[in-house]
Amino acid sequence: MTSVAIIGAAGKMGQALVRCVLNSTDLQLVLAIEQPGSPELGRDAGEVAVSTPADLAITAAFDDLGKADVIVDFSARSATAQNAHLAATHSRPIVIGTTGVDKDQADRVYESSRRIPIVWAPNMSLGVNLLFATVERAAQVLGSGYSVQVDETHHVHKKDAPSGTALRLGERIAEGRGQDFRKVMIHNPEGQTASPDQIVIRSHREGEVVGEHAVVFSNAAEKISFSHSATSRDALALGALHAARWVLNKRPGLYDMQDVLSLRQ
Repeated sequence: MTSVAIIGAAGKMGQALVRCVLNSTDLQLVLAIEQPGSPELGRDAGEVAVSTPADLAITAAFDDLGKADVIVDFSARSATAQNAHLAATHSRPIVIGTTGVDKDQADRVYESSRRIPIVWAPNMSLGVNLLFATVERAAQVLGSGYSVQVDETHHVHKKDAPSGTALRLGERIAEGRGQDFRKVMIHNPEGQTASPDQIVIRSHREGEVVGEHAVVFSNAAEKISFSHSATSRDALALGALHAARWVLNKRPGLYDMQDVLSLRQ
């Protein structure tokens, strides 16, 4: 049985993770963490997630991270680097699903990865990661003769735009075409006309949409579409737990879901 600590356990993704761990046969939830001051502190993690007691209270005891075999962090982006540092301090691998961090935070996560294995990905869904590999291959085959548009839709509470997933899709497309993504990406180009060699990303925020991504390659003769829709946050949680199982015995380093699923070309 693999013991798991979840940081951000009372959030929407944290609740999905708690639910999926409780429903698994090989994972055991030993620590459910929230930041000091959270109104959920002291509540039973199972009751918060699935209205069924798990006999485990939500706590702010970051010092207890060593009790777990692996840590999964879906908390605030401002805490990402510190949580990676704490995992390294306790010599525990960590899976990070937080997006939208700045360069300083990212650099600090990289420093922690010199001491422990870290899986960090903008989207943990197995289907989305298959989409990453697929669009890169499509870009390689189709070349520069097709314009590319990436559309992403998320719930109205999402703070970063474009989404980390949309950016990664654009990066993989640019890699497939041999381009520098930073030079060819346009975000929400209202009133602008994109050239065929550019990658257009459009962001939409609607209701409580979990996550929808579509990539369209098109020219005057045809249109080729690839898409993924997450109907439940469990898709992300199950992927993160898949990564948690995978990372247990890995060497220190920074990995993503392409490594976990052996999809890297």
